[in-house]
Amino acid sequence: MKKYKIAVLDDYQNVAFESADWSVLRDRADIAVFQDHLADPDALIERLLPFDVVCVMRERTPLPRIVIERLPNLKLIASTGSVNSSIDVAAAGDRGIAVVHTGYRSDPTIEFTWALILASARHIVTESNSVRSGGWQQTVAPISVERLWAFWDLGTLDHRLRGLGALLE
Repeated sequence: MKKYKIAVLDDYQNVAFESADWSVLRDRADIAVFQDHLADPDALIERLLPFDVVCVMRERTPLPRIVIERLPNLKLIASTGSVNSSIDVAAAGDRGIAVVHTGYRSDPTIEFTWALILASARHIVTESNSVRSGGWQQTVAPISVERLWAFWDLGTLDHRLRGLGALLE
């Protein structure tokens, strides 16, 4: 039986093997995990040439037609999340390459977005740096959470972010 070659791209946090049970593939595939990002299309193509399957993390590494067409062994592209706009699905289809997606939970994105909103509104970095260096509070937050909504368009997660924001008012 042929052993497939699987590439997992852009695993910056080294969590791919912790996020799924890969043991079922142990005897059927060789898996290479890449923690770095290659922006240069030629370098990316060179890296991916031997692989049958490419697993991408959301929109970190684009797979446009020019890349897909130069990967003769590629048979499957798997992406985290329900949609990945950086994969040229038409190009994959033209080459008979299947494109599949995992499930997606938006909770971490919502929580992180709120952490960034609050850190920005409350000057958390400035205040933390001041306290860590032996100082005191440096700023007074001029914006209430309620007024933040005027500044951000929160896209498809808007209703969920606003729901959490309502708890802070």
